[in-house]
Amino acid sequence: MEYVIQKDAKIAVLCGGMSSEREVSLRSGKNVHAALQRLGYKNARIVDVSPNIMEDLKGFEYAYNTLHGKYGEDGCIQGILEILKIPYTGCGVMASAICMNKEYTKRILSTVKEIPLIKSVFVKKGEDVKKAVEDLNYPLITKPVSEGSSFGMTKVNKPEELEDAYKEAVKFNDDVLIEEFIDGFFVTVGVLEKEGKAFATEILEIRTKTEWYDFDAKYTKGLSEFIVPATGLSARATEEVKKIAVLAHETAGCSGVSRIDFMIKDDKPYFLEINTNPGMTDTSDLPAQSKVMGIDYDHLVLMILNSAGLNK
Repeated sequence: MEYVIQKDAKIAVLCGGMSSEREVSLRSGKNVHAALQRLGYKNARIVDVSPNIMEDLKGFEYAYNTLHGKYGEDGCIQGILEILKIPYTGCGVMASAICMNKEYTKRILSTVKEIPLIKSVFVKKGEDVKKAVEDLNYPLITKPVSEGSSFGMTKVNKPEELEDAYKEAVKFNDDVLIEEFIDGFFVTVGVLEKEGKAFATEILEIRTKTEWYDFDAKYTKGLSEFIVPATGLSARATEEVKKIAVLAHETAGCSGVSRIDFMIKDDKPYFLEINTNPGMTDTSDLPAQSKVMGIDYDHLVLMILNSAGLNK
């Protein structure tokens, strides 16, 4: 039986926050709040998360989490909500903490042979970055290990560019993940749950006007073309991506909602990362993926809302 939150419930739409993704989160929160109002949840309120969050949450019965990045997607806000006994949307403390860290996500998923991972190295603060990448083939992608929205990411075409790219990444995190660049195209697939059972959305293929899927391509209208359902994959690869997405969601202990990103080269998928709190802006992937399945924005919000408190 599906869990249903009553229309008179007091719901805090958590957004904003203190991460580098604050502005994106505010956009997600505004959209979700408007949808809840349309759905009849008149006691839903936007809460811009600050260090006073425990005080700000007094009186609320549920939390709809639209925070992205540090403190909102890494288990921190989830832990506070657990202490306050406020049911919340999305993944729980453990899955949020694991998936926020790209390296530890890969370590968990490496235990499942069916999930194809990109060759990479993990560079901790103080280590020699040039020595660390000796066994990798250029081009490379440098990534802060716990960051989203492509902040701090750089494509490194040759060794001479590595040091500057590494310095850009450590502006955001002390630790850096460096992967071989897959010269293919980007796809992403949402994972939702109904009555506790995970299922994949349609796959969204993204063709960008930038060199790769960077921040500008993600959040500037006109810089990316969304193709959904994806057309660049064979029927076999399409089913494989969906299967791997659900497997990754379950292996990492995710619940409620997630979005799994892949690169595709020669019709083969390569896992990139798990997003435990996918964006809900006008240009976000999950709403577009769901829409082609007959799940419009408001019903997507309702589905995620009703996952609050389940499987944490």
